[in-house]
Amino acid sequence: MASISPIDLQKALKGAEYPARRDDLVSLARDNGADDVLVEKLSNASTDEFDGPNDVQKVVFQDE
Repeated sequence: MASISPIDLQKALKGAEYPARRDDLVSLARDNGADDVLVEKLSNASTDEFDGPNDVQKVVFQDE
């Protein structure tokens, strides 16, 4: 599985407003050209809403 860098995550979530719903972040990441691995991690997150970028990072990087 490809590794996701913090910079890739930051680019994928550019323009996000928090708190944000998971589905909104998935759509934003796709629109911002995020790779499939990152989109999949967001899509499979057990959290429905994120209070800020740190919450997203915890989900995306938890298994790395």
